[in-house]
Amino acid sequence: MNEMNNMTTATAATDQTKTDNILEVKGLKQYFKVKTGFFSSLPLKAVDDVSFEIKRGETLGLVGESGCGKTTVGRSLMHLYTPTAGEVYFDGQKIDKSNITELRRNMQMVFQDPYSSLNPRMTVEDIVREPLDVHKLYGSKKERSERVAEMLSLVGISSEQASRYAHEFSGGQRQRIGIARALAIDPRFIVCDESVSALDVSIQAQILNMFKELQAKFHLSYLFIAHDILVVTYMSDRIAVMYLGKLIEMADTMEINNNPVHPYTQALFSAVPIPDPRTARASKRIMLEGDVPSPLRVPSGCAFRTRCPYVTAQCSEATPPLTDRGNGHLVACWNK
Repeated sequence: MNEMNNMTTATAATDQTKTDNILEVKGLKQYFKVKTGFFSSLPLKAVDDVSFEIKRGETLGLVGESGCGKTTVGRSLMHLYTPTAGEVYFDGQKIDKSNITELRRNMQMVFQDPYSSLNPRMTVEDIVREPLDVHKLYGSKKERSERVAEMLSLVGISSEQASRYAHEFSGGQRQRIGIARALAIDPRFIVCDESVSALDVSIQAQILNMFKELQAKFHLSYLFIAHDILVVTYMSDRIAVMYLGKLIEMADTMEINNNPVHPYTQALFSAVPIPDPRTARASKRIMLEGDVPSPLRVPSGCAFRTRCPYVTAQCSEATPPLTDRGNGHLVACWNK
């Protein structure tokens, strides 16, 4: 236990000498080849030239509809997929094949499905202690067992349940076990990939509050991926919106809630349910026309132009860059 505490103290001291950003992503691309015939294929541009940064202790929410590339961004950061192009820096150090195993000591991931992300043949204790074994972060078996018990207690699982198997727990409890596994090696950055989308609403609230408590306790940084805008708004300091593999808007949470600029972002926020009947009747929901284009055949220029009510000739000629509209509010649109 002393070894883990010493590591935390040393990490905090090191952080003071580093930049404000714990993670920097520059021009990330993730393409997959998809066969379209016996001898032909097309690139599926799941992530196309995405750049952002995450500050220490910050939560960046990544939101967008299914298939926009959110999960692929998270997996590419962790090198679960080797990026097609672009650079990812953690604490100023470029991530590549030579150091990803070492850097995963400080970068962990909580997956979407708590039913498939836990090995059914392993007990809860085995699941939580596995990363400790991989990174050899204990001096004795007793110290390892104490660490496992501490992590389980932290997420609301009693030590008496450590000998049980994953199938004996509910979905919410399984997700707690997955969080305990991620926290076991004392990381500084966690990718939360739709971590509450498979849970009941009441359980979602418990898990979200636990994420916030853990962040405050351990000064964690999150990339919080979700399709539910209300969840992302509750969790995030800043929000980034994706559409067909590209970032189209990014700003502080309050700023983007009060002043969404991109037509797609405006449509997303207009679809959020409003509990007050009078306000709901007075608000206008923006209905987008047309279907989402195939990621195999993304429209030229702005990918959103086939559904945009403000489309002009320029939209088909060039992809709009993310430009600062003031106060760090970045928008990729020619006409807004």
